Amino acid sequence: MEDYPRTLLELERRFSTEANCRGYLFALRWPEGFVCPRCQRREAWPTRRGLWCCRQCQYHASVTAGTIFQDTRLPLTVWFRAIWEITAQKHGANALGLQRVLGLGSYKTAWTWLHKLRRAMVRPGRDRLSGRVELDETYLGAPESGVVGRQTIDKTLILVAAQQDGSGIGRIRMGRIAALTKEAVRVFLAEAVEPGSVLVTDGLPTFGAPEGYQHVPVVVRRQAATASELLPRVHQVVSLLKRWLMGTLHGGIGSEHLDYYLDEFTFRFNRRTSASRGKLFYRLVQQAVAVPPAPYRTIIAPPPVGGT
Repeated sequence: MEDYPRTLLELERRFSTEANCRGYLFALRWPEGFVCPRCQRREAWPTRRGLWCCRQCQYHASVTAGTIFQDTRLPLTVWFRAIWEITAQKHGANALGLQRVLGLGSYKTAWTWLHKLRRAMVRPGRDRLSGRVELDETYLGAPESGVVGRQTIDKTLILVAAQQDGSGIGRIRMGRIAALTKEAVRVFLAEAVEPGSVLVTDGLPTFGAPEGYQHVPVVVRRQAATASELLPRVHQVVSLLKRWLMGTLHGGIGSEHLDYYLDEFTFRFNRRTSASRGKLFYRLVQQAVAVPPAPYRTIIAPPPVGGT
């Protein structure tokens, strides 16, 4: 059963102590009871330091070890307030706003926390898109002169897949790639779209006949309609993405961190119909105890780019 606060007042009442926060993380990390990270045995007892001592191997396990919260120097009560702030706002939060709301001592702390939590916005083993899916590429960056068609010098290239849901949009997936090649498309599809799905693309040969999928190419130059009319879902998603990047983040992001901003946009978009902000809080905390730690040194390291 999903257990989460419905309002900010309830959040502050339920999670006013470290013990309450740790109890909540324990229930999310080990919903069927404690499991020793070292020997996988289930018998343990709590210690005065807030750890769990395995009865079999005597290993002292922390509920935060191996999670986004590992080695945090600030209380979990502040973390929970940060997660609520991020999920309660429809369009998210930027580092400066988070620093001000929480009274954090430095911008760097707020920026790091946001990037840690963005890594938790991708659920391990998440379901791929299925059914009828539109697929196209887009470019993010300032206008460039002296380039033709799909050529680019400094812009960042991403693939966008949007699942059809009746006349509307279902779930989406996005991924940054180094170049628009068949191999880059293949790698993206393997992670994002269920084999056997129907792929609707434009007539670009790079998208042609992907193995394991039903391909429906739409050749724009032979149609009276525009590309945005023939592939309306993916173009609407791209428009919303660019508006979000400029509105919430003021366009101030580097391409080396773009993957995680795409993850955040996808997390929010795929849960846009949720009636409860508390449920988004629940999902993010749940995923934060399911993904590995993200030390600052790894956050600032450039991530790999798909299709290289």
